Amino acid sequence: MPQNKFSAARRALFTTGGTIGRRSFLTISGGVFLLLFLIWWAVTASGLVPALFLPAPGAVWGKLAALSAAGTLWGDVGISTYRIVAGFLIASVMAVPIGVLIGSYRFWEAALEPLADFIRYMPVVAFLPLTILWTGTGDIQKFLIIWIGTFFQQILMVMDNVKRVPRDFIGLGRTLGLSEFQLQMKIVVPSALPGIWDTLRITFGWAWTWLVVAELVAANSGLGYRITVSQRYFQTDVTIGYILILGVLGLISDQIMKALERVLFPYAKGHR
Repeated sequence: MPQNKFSAARRALFTTGGTIGRRSFLTISGGVFLLLFLIWWAVTASGLVPALFLPAPGAVWGKLAALSAAGTLWGDVGISTYRIVAGFLIASVMAVPIGVLIGSYRFWEAALEPLADFIRYMPVVAFLPLTILWTGTGDIQKFLIIWIGTFFQQILMVMDNVKRVPRDFIGLGRTLGLSEFQLQMKIVVPSALPGIWDTLRITFGWAWTWLVVAELVAANSGLGYRITVSQRYFQTDVTIGYILILGVLGLISDQIMKALERVLFPYAKGHR
């Protein structure tokens, strides 16, 4: 019997739509990270790649530990976290209600969707010199870059979330005599919220990219700035270390938002 259970669980891993236990999920995920670490260690230990191009894991860890002890690492993490949270909140607070309007009413869809489509295809990097000209190199410029990079994508994704609300739900609301405002607050928004939250989770990852781009070009602090300085002086261990820190921060924020999704929207399907 245990053998049959094991075989069934193994088949589920490679079956379309199959399920997987949390322990198995964490084991596989951890195994992938461990495998990549071992490859990195083996390549550097063998001397196949010079340390200038790929320092050993121990060298990167030692450098990060020294920067942490000096307070440099925590200062960079703190200022970048502040910038990303503030800029992302500004974009999201504006994008969600506008996306709901576009997804609900054809007038707003006709008025705003083509404009959002037009702007979202413009490369954010091209706006860097303009944002510096308009706002200088302070935090406002970082917020503006994050806003440009996420806002227009968000309103279109939120629009799609709203359009996926079953028409039967809306028809039921009209049958019950709900006003337009009540229809939005009691049916449309609650039904679309799980999808909207997932949209915010995805775009938060994009926002990190735009923040780092802004800090790479015009900053005197932050994770992106430190990467630029380390590249200038061929400090590859700092560059790789800070890139890994960005990955860790992104992974943590993503997992936090996934956990909050399970708490806030237990009625939504597809939670793992």
